[in-house]
Amino acid sequence: MSDKRLSIAALGGVHEIGKNMYFLQYADDILVIDCGSKFPDESLLGIDLIIPDVTYLLNNVDKLRALIVTHGHEDHIGGIPYLLKQLNIPIYASRLTLGLIENKLKEHRLLRQTSLHCIDAESSLTFGSITTTFFSTNHSIPDCLGVVFDTPEGTVVHTGDFKFDMTPVNKQYPDIHKMADIGKNGVKILLSESTNAERPGFTPSEQLVGAHMEEAFQKADRRIFVSTFASNVHRLQQIVDASILTGRKLTLLGRSMVNVVSVSQELGYLNIPDGMLVEPAEAAKLPPEQIAVLCTGSQGEPMAALSRLANSSHRLMEIGAGDTVLLAANPIPGNERNVSRIVDNLYMLGARVIYGSKSELHVSGHGSQEELKLMLTLMKPEYFIPIHGEYRMLHHHSLLAEAVGVKEDNIFILKNGEVVESLEGVVRQSGRVPAGQIFVDGLGVGDIGNVVLRDRRQLSADGVLITVITLSQTDGRMLSAPDTISRGFIYVRNSDNLMEEINQFIAATLEKMSKGDLGQWNIMKQTLKDALSKYLYDKTKRRPMILPIIIEV
Repeated sequence: MSDKRLSIAALGGVHEIGKNMYFLQYADDILVIDCGSKFPDESLLGIDLIIPDVTYLLNNVDKLRALIVTHGHEDHIGGIPYLLKQLNIPIYASRLTLGLIENKLKEHRLLRQTSLHCIDAESSLTFGSITTTFFSTNHSIPDCLGVVFDTPEGTVVHTGDFKFDMTPVNKQYPDIHKMADIGKNGVKILLSESTNAERPGFTPSEQLVGAHMEEAFQKADRRIFVSTFASNVHRLQQIVDASILTGRKLTLLGRSMVNVVSVSQELGYLNIPDGMLVEPAEAAKLPPEQIAVLCTGSQGEPMAALSRLANSSHRLMEIGAGDTVLLAANPIPGNERNVSRIVDNLYMLGARVIYGSKSELHVSGHGSQEELKLMLTLMKPEYFIPIHGEYRMLHHHSLLAEAVGVKEDNIFILKNGEVVESLEGVVRQSGRVPAGQIFVDGLGVGDIGNVVLRDRRQLSADGVLITVITLSQTDGRMLSAPDTISRGFIYVRNSDNLMEEINQFIAATLEKMSKGDLGQWNIMKQTLKDALSKYLYDKTKRRPMILPIIIEV
């Protein structure tokens, strides 16, 4: 890349919801925006977390100046500890966002060696030839910022996640006048989020949820269980207010819920009266009409508190007949089946369940079409890059941009890693940088690839067959019958005949092999695997993983 060239690319966050990460580079200065994570779908067996591939940043570590974080949601901060283990980069974020990041860094024992800087909408930072300023936006978490980069090639704006809520619960209003001034001064390139680009109209205000929450609390006769996104601090405050109104104590279930409430309380973003929060063990002893339970698991996560409550497997609390369960969140696409299963289980327990869009217990934190058009109109960009969304969302957002006057040729729908460059005022798409996804599995980061995942899928689908063969070291002949073990393929006790046939087939296959092949273990194993795989498929129409183990005596 040219020393006097402005380059922009996403390392995560396009063609997907989650693991947002972008970078902007001018000359020898690189600024990173957000570093998120996302949870795996059911095809990624055993994977705990997905984070962006930061190979490009590692290759340009001497040019890295800062990580700027727009807000505190997991898809924007979840990858930070893993980034810092490879790159010690200063972090700039707003007060609540910084508090949530600090909590993560404590868990990973990285807090002491990390440089953290608190910023707000009035901050101004300079990195080489890039001056960075900010503006306030609304979202479903406090202290959200849009970012403005003034470079020699023109102004670049990254909106972060936003909506235009004119009656926000926390009185943090979107700074429309400042956005208009930014647009009036000229925006070369706008990067704007696309999550709700398919939804017409405006996204309703979060305040609407509060009234419906209070109504649901007043109608409940026994305990109330509320599940929502832990990071939606506005929603948490409205649940606290409804609990106060109905004279209920509040207890928390789920580590992320406890962490967010603790940080938000400490920093003054969540107001809970003294004595209102009680431990789950104490809550279980209180009369049911005096308790509300705030828990994680609104997306049907198998190990989250709500899932364990629905399965009657939570060690501290249980849901009984007549209890009310409020799902104050809509399922993220892909989670519908898990959420439906939990709702079914809750009904089986005799609970009264209030869920779905008709309950009006949830509004989106993302702007709908009219708000996206308003942002485009305020910024008046010459070039536009829709970000943060599946491809269809980016496509619909590009159509909205055209509708408000952005030229079709000036809109870039990118894939992760594809670069947009501006040189001497000419903006074009050129080249790409390494980008993709890194899997976190336990303590392993990036050590799980497609081969391991393929093996896991095969094991989950058809199981494994292990055959142990003992050969003579002198002449290569079999000293005993093969010993075959099945796990997840067939139940051995009910399949004596098949297991005997398998052992006979293995012995017959070895007898057919030449003496030269018998002396080469790799050839023996591959020949056995190929022959046995075909034999088992003909017999059972299944393809278990086959592991031959050869022992020489």
